[in-house]
Amino acid sequence: MALTVTTIVCAYNEADYLGPCLHSLRRQTRLPDEVLVVNNASTDGTAAIAGSVAGVRVIDEPKKGLVRARESARLAALGEILVYLDADCRAPEHWLQRVVRRFERSPALVALSGPYRFYDWDWWGRTLVRTYDLTLAPLTQLVVYRLAGIGTLFYGGNFAVRREALTAIGGFDTRIEFHGEDTNIGRRLVGVGPVAIAGECWLHTSARRYRAMGKGAVFRLYVRNFVSEILHHAPRDRDHLDVRI
Repeated sequence: MALTVTTIVCAYNEADYLGPCLHSLRRQTRLPDEVLVVNNASTDGTAAIAGSVAGVRVIDEPKKGLVRARESARLAALGEILVYLDADCRAPEHWLQRVVRRFERSPALVALSGPYRFYDWDWWGRTLVRTYDLTLAPLTQLVVYRLAGIGTLFYGGNFAVRREALTAIGGFDTRIEFHGEDTNIGRRLVGVGPVAIAGECWLHTSARRYRAMGKGAVFRLYVRNFVSEILHHAPRDRDHLDVRI
């Protein structure tokens, strides 16, 4: 039987980005069975924009926090496969079809994550990230997942997971504020079953955090929280910069 799929966008003050994200989901060659937007304590037009797009179900999570919004979506979603993407992402038309195909071909697969391609960054930044995707990312995955079995790379703005697998690990860890949440969920899912990095399931996304903080600062931030979560099961940084301000 065909898998049912819920695509989920958690949005806090994302009026400038949410519309293109949702319309990209409506143009998929494999349409989602459900599109869910979590309006996470927004004070702008996020909820109105989400509600104006046909087929979108909007739920409110009044307590601000990305991980809390992800958990609210998990509890509300109806699909067997929950596909999370960030509000500043734009999905190429074959993206969801590629995601679903992975699960259909690998019944044991519990989750997958895909990389990003940036639509609003300079050529040097795009080159750095693409080089990372082809070199350091596979090496890190080999060591952490294949050899040590202690975790996995996981892209928090582009991942899909079986709902029953999330239930098995007790859902998202809402004690985490922001940084390290993707590594945390990936690490815990490894204990349930196979997890994959699917290079063909990439998404377009914004480089707004890199522009706000600088390339070096963001790279260092991601590395130290990845290492801390893998080794100590807790992120290093508790605070984060709100790039929407």
